[in-house]
Amino acid sequence: MSLCTGIVGLPNVGKSTLFNAITKQKILAENYPFATIDPNVGVVVVPDERIEKLNQMYQPKRKIPTTYEFTDIAGLVKGASTGEGLGNKFLSHIREVDAIVEVVRCFNDGNIIHVDGEIDPIRDIETINLELAIADLEIVQNRLEKVSKKARTTKQKEELLELEALDKACATLKENKPLRLVDFSEEEKLALKSYNFLTLKPMIYLANIAEDMVGQKDNVYVQKVKEYAEKEEAKVVTVCAKLEEDLSELEDVERKELLEGLDLKTSGLDDLIQATYDLLGLETYFTVGKDEVRAWTFRKGMNAKKCAGIIHTDFEKGFIRAEVMSYDDLIDCGSELAVREAGKMRLEGKDYLMQDGDICHFRFNV
Repeated sequence: MSLCTGIVGLPNVGKSTLFNAITKQKILAENYPFATIDPNVGVVVVPDERIEKLNQMYQPKRKIPTTYEFTDIAGLVKGASTGEGLGNKFLSHIREVDAIVEVVRCFNDGNIIHVDGEIDPIRDIETINLELAIADLEIVQNRLEKVSKKARTTKQKEELLELEALDKACATLKENKPLRLVDFSEEEKLALKSYNFLTLKPMIYLANIAEDMVGQKDNVYVQKVKEYAEKEEAKVVTVCAKLEEDLSELEDVERKELLEGLDLKTSGLDDLIQATYDLLGLETYFTVGKDEVRAWTFRKGMNAKKCAGIIHTDFEKGFIRAEVMSYDDLIDCGSELAVREAGKMRLEGKDYLMQDGDICHFRFNV
């Protein structure tokens, strides 16, 4: 299951530094706007200690954790939706992502310029969100002209439903509000799905703090971001992008020691990755054996047949049943044989709703 999260924000808020840390890649991160012109895409490993324990237990030839993509685009500025700073081009790069992480600078540093001259996270958030809303509004208004004529002529239920959804979206965007706050029906969501509206995507605000603030009480900037996000029922993750970049260059042992020295159980990036994973309603099931131990991503509520199709379409087409045990049962019993002897290995049909931590062997016939 291919999934992608887009990173947006004003220039010089720490987006590229964050991206370097996430992907352990070296892209251009300079102290001037538009250093990143083309979108940078990197694959991120979702932290999960369960696959490490399964790897120790089965000792396979290879271990494949679950992953998803982060896309970093150039810093947006006021007027981006109308082309300022090449904004139209940049916004098009995040139309296809599943969720958006908006990086907000929450620290002062005289050596790092700010495009507006001073630090004000709420102004920055409103600038970005307004540009996203304007970009969506343009699409809505263009489409409304065509759909309204067609709906009045054909009177088809689908066209009328799409028209109603677009009217609702238009009214919301004109108030500079994101579409994710609108209570669209499932039918309306389906009618709008193909437009890939930016403000309909789930959002996480990332508060980027200075190194001397790590492990400390939230500063006034972070508090403001959290208050703003609470009104949208959005998540906030606090991260020091510079520290995370430094951590990404260390070996695992050194990294763990540094985190312990800062009295941190997990890194900010681990928290961000898990938060985006949760935001998208994703869970993990596993397949195990001597050849491979692998984690697979699925959406909550998917049945066994659909989950089998994530591995290969033939698995879904010829699905017979799934042999399932839970990760917790395997750990408690100590081995797969012991799980079977305890009667905790189950045979599930196609309508079984997969659970996070299920370990599966799919039986199929094509």
